[in-house]
Amino acid sequence: MWAGKNASATGGHPAGWCLFTTASAAIKRMLDVVIAIFALLLLSPLFLLIAVLVKRDGGPVFFKQTRTGLRGKTFGMLKFRSMCVDAEARLKALLAQNEKAGGVTFKMTNDPRVTPVGRWIRRASVDELPQFWNVLKGEMSIVGPRPPLPREVALYTQADRLRLCVKPGITCLWQVGERKGELFEVGDRNAITFDEQVKLDVRYIEHQSTAKDLWLMIKTLPAMLLGK
Repeated sequence: MWAGKNASATGGHPAGWCLFTTASAAIKRMLDVVIAIFALLLLSPLFLLIAVLVKRDGGPVFFKQTRTGLRGKTFGMLKFRSMCVDAEARLKALLAQNEKAGGVTFKMTNDPRVTPVGRWIRRASVDELPQFWNVLKGEMSIVGPRPPLPREVALYTQADRLRLCVKPGITCLWQVGERKGELFEVGDRNAITFDEQVKLDVRYIEHQSTAKDLWLMIKTLPAMLLGK
């Protein structure tokens, strides 16, 4: 379906389609590398500040979590640690209090595992910043569907697995709350259900472009500042 849509833009020639997709992938990767290097250098003072605050809570600064990426391949996604050191072990006892319908993803407003510093860095989404390193390594892209946990993927339907057709990203349509496709739309991502997340991710995959990626990067800033 996607190939048919875009092949018409290249005159319907398979060779033209292959060239188009290869060039698009190369441009996306180049932007990822350039922006990731720039972000890591520019944000290094903020990284240092957050590292000091997290370390004061006790335990490691970073949290490396197994996530599922392109075509189901797993990798270690980095975050600043925002939860207690035994957060993963305590999750099972909290599953009954999951606020997300369907139970594929987990959300709890007053999660007791979150540390005081963690609550602040999660609200501002700065706990995600170390993922620029994942982007540099080629495991993630800056824009793309958020990487799910393996236990979530185990509950996916065949349709849900469409999210795994591209590299996962730091930000995406539902991360900035763009539900209606409006140019300046920035909404509350917490109000978006899992089924809607999948639909938005598929919409992004079908219509992705360099211009759209750049605009989503720009829209991510007000989403973070507004605590969305």
